[in-house]
Amino acid sequence: MKPRIKVITLGVDDLERSLRFYRDGLGLETEGIIGTEFEHGAVVFFDLEGGLKLALFPRKSLAHDSTVPLGPPSATELSIGHNVGSKKAVDTVMEQARRCGATIVKQAQDTFWGGYGGYFQDPDGHLWEIVWNPQWVVEDEA
Repeated sequence: MKPRIKVITLGVDDLERSLRFYRDGLGLETEGIIGTEFEHGAVVFFDLEGGLKLALFPRKSLAHDSTVPLGPPSATELSIGHNVGSKKAVDTVMEQARRCGATIVKQAQDTFWGGYGGYFQDPDGHLWEIVWNPQWVVEDEA
């Protein structure tokens, strides 16, 4: 297996609500919901940097497609890291997320390792870490 990931799929409870959060709130670009003509086919794709895609797929459809029984969601199974270029950019993204309905679970603050970051949860409880790492160069601010 080669070390590459092209799609990260988040199971969501309300596809329309999650679409609004990511598209309208966080400003990610998408064609919207596609695949509605298929049973268990509705999905949303967002193009991210480096050819990576973020997909939103109803949890029930993900359970059906994978044949894994639908279980209770857990925010601590996975976090998605979004690195930015400054402490100010962390605060900007955290505030943008809060304004569009995210739950701030850890206010941005200095980290033990010399960075700065905080956590929010999207409407389905997925955990996002917004972080500035002084050791990593990030081209754009947010």
